[in-house]
Amino acid sequence: MTDLGSAFRAAFGRPAEGVWHAPGRINLVGEHTDYNDGLVLPFALSRGVSVAAARRDDGLVEVRSRQADGTVTAPADGGTVVSEGWPAERAWAAYPVGMARVLREHGTGGASLLIDSDLPQGAGLSSSAALECATALALCDLHGVEIDRPELARLAQRAENEQVGMPCGLMDQSASLLATPGHALMLDCRSGLSAQVPFDPSRAGLTLLAVDTRASHALTGGDYGRRRAECEEAAALLGVDALRDVKDLAGALGRLRDPVLRRRVQHVVTENHRVEASAGLLRAGAVAELGAMLNASHLSLRDQFEISWPEADAAVDAALRAGARGGRMIGGGFGGSVIVLTASDRADRVRDAIAAAYAKRGWTAPEFLDAVPSAGARRLA
Repeated sequence: MTDLGSAFRAAFGRPAEGVWHAPGRINLVGEHTDYNDGLVLPFALSRGVSVAAARRDDGLVEVRSRQADGTVTAPADGGTVVSEGWPAERAWAAYPVGMARVLREHGTGGASLLIDSDLPQGAGLSSSAALECATALALCDLHGVEIDRPELARLAQRAENEQVGMPCGLMDQSASLLATPGHALMLDCRSGLSAQVPFDPSRAGLTLLAVDTRASHALTGGDYGRRRAECEEAAALLGVDALRDVKDLAGALGRLRDPVLRRRVQHVVTENHRVEASAGLLRAGAVAELGAMLNASHLSLRDQFEISWPEADAAVDAALRAGARGGRMIGGGFGGSVIVLTASDRADRVRDAIAAAYAKRGWTAPEFLDAVPSAGARRLA
């Protein structure tokens, strides 16, 4: 993402007024708990989405990307797309335009935006939330609008829910905006309250690997929404506002006749417990013990929530056989990435084992990223 300011001038014929960056995220533990008003424990990556931007006085949002062809121009206050419509290959533009439309209610206006990203596409590292958050910071700074970051995260979530049609929870946007280096973010998705929890694997002689399984996912499809609907149905049958409120798991499972709903409830309730336990381990400096939490989370996501995929299961199995402390799928499921916690001196062995497992099955080779807890969204220039 080098020299984005110069690229902006070349694209729009005028200088950018600034460049803003928002990171992707990895969630240590707490999958599909966010929209159930539960707990999550994500951290920010060093990679993310950057936006160079300048104000416009005509109320339009003009968006270009260095990863896609063409330009999308739309009114910031709603209405139909001004350019050629919204073809599938430009669906990415719904995220910045949707963010602009939500923020228009708070006093922002038009802008020209040039987007760049170094996050792998389809890897489940939340490039969409990073795009929303970088756009949000840019628009607020350009138009002199002050919104505190927890509220800005909720507005970014609203943009994705309403403008894009993705029924996500609050985690991704909060992680991108609130994370700090060397920490995970303990977030209560009901209250929006958060706390920074120390997390520096390298100090414990450990490495956290992110493994892009190369099985791309698209959460705007029906499977993600179906899981959320199942959770909401179960909560209604149990007479609670959200599955976060289930205190007696055995009693709740006994009241549900549908085995699918019982599995969904079991995952969400136990996953919230795993988040609390994981945060406690990190505060106690017991980072290596986090591996057991990762393993339990993966099994629950695979067997109770039923959203894992063959490449993820193979990666976790190969990593554990090679001596990793633990691993699990991350993200919404049905494709994306896996995280693996391993002793640093075993990291190469773990990578080789996962690569060999993929080669044996004739799959596309996975890609690896050392996942280091990094800074949240910020203005770069």
